[in-house]
Amino acid sequence: MNKNLKDLVIIGSGPAGLSAAIYAQRAMLDQIVIEKEMFSGGQIINTDRIDNYLGLYGENGYDLAVKFREHADALEVPFVEGKVESIEDKGEYKEIHLEDGATVDAKAVIIATGAKHRLLNVKGEKEFTGAGVSYCATCDGAFFKNKTVAVVGGGDVALEDALYLSNICEKVYLVHRRDELRGAKILQSRIFETKNIEFKPSYEVSEIYGEDIVTGAKLLNKKTGEEEELSLSAVFIAVGMEPQSEFIKGLVDTDKTGYIIATEDCRTSMDKVYAVGDIRTKSLRQVVTAVADGAVAITSIEQDTK
Repeated sequence: MNKNLKDLVIIGSGPAGLSAAIYAQRAMLDQIVIEKEMFSGGQIINTDRIDNYLGLYGENGYDLAVKFREHADALEVPFVEGKVESIEDKGEYKEIHLEDGATVDAKAVIIATGAKHRLLNVKGEKEFTGAGVSYCATCDGAFFKNKTVAVVGGGDVALEDALYLSNICEKVYLVHRRDELRGAKILQSRIFETKNIEFKPSYEVSEIYGEDIVTGAKLLNKKTGEEEELSLSAVFIAVGMEPQSEFIKGLVDTDKTGYIIATEDCRTSMDKVYAVGDIRTKSLRQVVTAVADGAVAITSIEQDTK
């Protein structure tokens, strides 16, 4: 018998992972949470304001993440810092391999690794990351006070970033490859009402340039073929996310973009492997659905072990 066998390993400690950890602790499961970053919270730590989580209107994302982690710590949830490289199915248990060579065995695994920022993959993007190219307006916006910047994207995050930066920067260009924005209607209304935001529809960024830091970007109009250059101090990229699922390729079924295919009860194609939060296929990726997934997954585990 494997004396070190855990009931549960949770990989990732964003809202979904932390919710699962809290419910697992209350269910008295022998668990461990593995997190590769220095902080828990996932993407919400980069969110300036959360207006759609019931009862916490206007909450700062970082502060909410701290509260989530404090809740888990109060229940004495055990955490380990490390990066999972692979999971091996051993039949009666799963063997989790970490980057440092360590292994952890568990009867059940919850994958809560979320998603990461999608890149533009244009010239200058990688070279100027951290020197004017950013994927987090709330993290880096203050460095560009009274400057001219661009936000690339058309979804909720891009619109929220543009509005946030409009309070700091002299001018904000909102560059989107489509004619119309995709974000929530209320955000679109605010964008068009904000005088120092200029919407650039049907444009793609073809190059980001500068010397030691960003000084501008080249745009290409997809309809006319017209090229335009903008003098900028920064480019904030918000063109969506992609799942952090590389380490489970071939283990469970995923869709064509890499999101883990999971049912509403968070079960995957492999017995005793569950997916929660932004990593799984779902119609809405928000904090509220991530937290719900964590609770649901533990209920599924309890049902599957009866």
